[in-house]
Amino acid sequence: MKKPAPHTVSIVDGQTATRLSPAQQSFNTLIDEIGKRRARLQEWETASDEFHKKYSAHYLPLEQELLGLKRQAVYRLHDAWSHKALGKGERITLSALIADMAQALLQRGDDTELALIYQQHGRQDEVDEVDEAKDIAPSPNAPGSAAEPQEREDAAAADDDFTSGTPEEIMQRMEAMLERQERERMAAAQQRDAQRASRKKPPRQRAAEQQQQAQRIELSQSIRAVYRRLASALHPDREPDEAERARKTTLMQQVNQAYEKNDLLKLLELQLELEHIGQHTLDTVSEARLAHYNHILQEQLTELDQEIAHVERQFRRAYGLASQARLTPEKIMRYLNRGITALRQEGQDLRAALAAFGDIEQVRAWLKHARRQRAQGWEDL
Repeated sequence: MKKPAPHTVSIVDGQTATRLSPAQQSFNTLIDEIGKRRARLQEWETASDEFHKKYSAHYLPLEQELLGLKRQAVYRLHDAWSHKALGKGERITLSALIADMAQALLQRGDDTELALIYQQHGRQDEVDEVDEAKDIAPSPNAPGSAAEPQEREDAAAADDDFTSGTPEEIMQRMEAMLERQERERMAAAQQRDAQRASRKKPPRQRAAEQQQQAQRIELSQSIRAVYRRLASALHPDREPDEAERARKTTLMQQVNQAYEKNDLLKLLELQLELEHIGQHTLDTVSEARLAHYNHILQEQLTELDQEIAHVERQFRRAYGLASQARLTPEKIMRYLNRGITALRQEGQDLRAALAAFGDIEQVRAWLKHARRQRAQGWEDL
């Protein structure tokens, strides 16, 4: 809910031609800048609420639907992979694409069936390379391939040598190599899982909602700093005047309420009220007092700048936005709308592809296009 802005105070020229002093000009500039920062902070609050509602209502359902379509695509392509109409090169390309797509989906969540498909196709490149090595390897008895006894002995001892030895020995070395590679792959997968676990987050919707709630209740450094200063200044034991003590007690109650609500703007307004910074005090304020006011206003301006930066950082973390993208309250909804449009278009394209995957010739045509796409990666799948 947007909060009303406090009454603006400023120093104005009187009836005479007297010009404002540098301190008075600084006061007016600070008041103006503080007003702009307050408005900006309120814009962020309003825009964040609107963004979260539309993100939950429109973006997340489309994203989940798209993930389901991508899973279907992996299953369809996996079924097509063994079709006899595909050549060896097409099978190799298709297997690599299936592995990439399955891996990208597994990074979004556990799926036993997808994991089995990935395990099969994630190894397929290596198996195909072994097959090709067997196809092109010269026979030990072929002309020009004879080796000295010691050289054959050294080659037979090498785990990855498939060019010498009996078929049984070659098969044993091949199996040993595949087992070693599987162990290495499992170790790498465990390391990746451990790294992901260290920074593992709940599903996006839950994370976004939790971050949204955290933004409402988290007491930022700026708010704590203002609160501490006010609490120290309003301590009743430090005020000998009974009327002033009563005023400060009332202010302290309002300060506590604003602090509990994480309301920085209200705390700043109460700070101005505590210092008697109002239009009625400015007509006769001394330069020394004005310098004190300017110091307080500069602190407020700094606090507001820090709070705006804090809100933007929280927003980026909540929705996984890149740190280099420049965000403003005006832009975030445009970003979301573009994202929603992109998801819808991708869903339409994928549904059309799924319909075509029932025809093996369509799969072959899709593979030609996918070979070019693979050079760009499948991270977005």
